[in-house]
Amino acid sequence: MARPTIPLLKLHDLEPGQLADCFAQLAERSRGQTRDGKPFFTCRFRDARRTASVMVWADSPTYAACETDWKPGAFFKLRAVFGEHERYGPQLDLKNIRPATDDDKADGFDPTAFAEASRFDRPVMLAELRTLTQKHIADEPLRRLILSLLDRHADALLNLPGSPRHYHPFAGGWLEHTLNVTQTCLLLADKYIPHYPELRPPLNRDLLVAGAVLHDFGRVLELDNGVPPQPTVAGRLIGHLFLGRDLVRDAAREQSDVNPQLLQLLEHLLVSYLNLPEWGSPRLPLIPESLILHHADDLDAKLEMYVRCLTRDTADGPFTERDPVLNRQLFKGREV
Repeated sequence: MARPTIPLLKLHDLEPGQLADCFAQLAERSRGQTRDGKPFFTCRFRDARRTASVMVWADSPTYAACETDWKPGAFFKLRAVFGEHERYGPQLDLKNIRPATDDDKADGFDPTAFAEASRFDRPVMLAELRTLTQKHIADEPLRRLILSLLDRHADALLNLPGSPRHYHPFAGGWLEHTLNVTQTCLLLADKYIPHYPELRPPLNRDLLVAGAVLHDFGRVLELDNGVPPQPTVAGRLIGHLFLGRDLVRDAAREQSDVNPQLLQLLEHLLVSYLNLPEWGSPRLPLIPESLILHHADDLDAKLEMYVRCLTRDTADGPFTERDPVLNRQLFKGREV
């Protein structure tokens, strides 16, 4: 009796319970330990549209290779059963694995296909962000500070994700997200500055736009230039909030003519816009501009996550699979 043929599919096309071969890139490998002291690895394999976790236990035949040979960024051919865990999201029960080779290109293996990118033109987005800075920041030293940072780090900004795993997690995601947040902050500034004429001094439009452009700027030091980007030592020890604050502070020191109080308020925006301590915010927002930036940032991040979940879900029924980051199932059965 002939053995059943095992299909070769794309990772993002696998259905729950399906055994198949697929090519995938190792995005992340982290070491852990059970309560009994037994070591294990949590690995995350990805293609351009899906990331799935693989647990490699100490008694697994692949443990030694995982420990010594599996490097984040490398490509593999996997044989695995795909599943959706209610809490942890997409999972792979690994049956076999080997490094991908040039010979696999005959079966459709293409390393360039694993790098998901923004659907918008990245140089155009960067140019638009510079234009918004030039047009909407009236304070000349502050405007010059931001333009110098954008120009100095342009190469990295073209490729950065918005975040490594949660929102806009693709090349150009930083630009797409930052441009959206900046545009939203401009709309909110135009709404609320005339709405509260009694506020003295009024909401500072320059400060708000500067905070929007620079709120995630620390990603240029938090992440390397790999595919996908990996956290740097500084990224893990310090994080993008303080790394971004330091970049701004150092550039302002070089320039030497930025209003000291304006610079201090901008630094406050950069370390407080996350708002919630459980989200990693070291300071609560103490000025209204930080509150506006927080909600503009959160809205854009969450909406991208909602859209990605709704447009890529393959579950039966009117609800998506539970999204492990959003921590909910979204309703997709609407007709209006």
